Amino acid sequence: MTDTTPTDLTNADLLGLAPVIPVVVLEDEDAAVPLARALVEGGLPAIEVTLRTPAALPAITRIAAEVPDAIVGAGTVVRPEDAERSAAAGARFLVSPGCTPRLQAAMVATGLPFLPGVATASEAVALLEGGITAMKFFPAEAAGGRAYLKALGGPLPDARFCPTGGVTPGNAADYLALPNVGCVGGSWLTPGDAVRAGDWDRIRALAADAAALGKG
Repeated sequence: MTDTTPTDLTNADLLGLAPVIPVVVLEDEDAAVPLARALVEGGLPAIEVTLRTPAALPAITRIAAEVPDAIVGAGTVVRPEDAERSAAAGARFLVSPGCTPRLQAAMVATGLPFLPGVATASEAVALLEGGITAMKFFPAEAAGGRAYLKALGGPLPDARFCPTGGVTPGNAADYLALPNVGCVGGSWLTPGDAVRAGDWDRIRALAADAAALGKG
């Protein structure tokens, strides 16, 4: 994996930080720092905090300030203002489930690296036309899974993906074996019951197992 620092990341670098990017939903911002520390200690420095709860932006701010080894990003970026607010909160990267020209322009304007979401060949081609080669493939399993991504490899050799959505410990290695997959996104690393109970040892162990999925 890369040893790139958060300040000089590119879109493509995001795919090489770790084999798995945890996709985190936080209801309580007080859980953000110990959770991030557990993930980092387990070997997963890149953490995507989804903008699905009121705690998300404060959690990003706290992780950015208190867990220096974490590379915290914002996920579920669906509006231009989401990109702007995430950058102001301290996010180091952005992830969107889909992409429109307006949303893309807003993410570019932040100066942060980002993974725009695609689910079809046409969407991937549109991003390639703009020079963007690193993308999120979402919802991975529902959109065709490993077979679909393998099929895209021939006509779109420059596109590389982070599949997310239905990726599990049981199929993550199969995705990572594809040459056009740099990493996967997964929500299994931070089970809700473990987060609520403060079971950071469990999360650390899940992260260590996921980190061991790295190629080679």
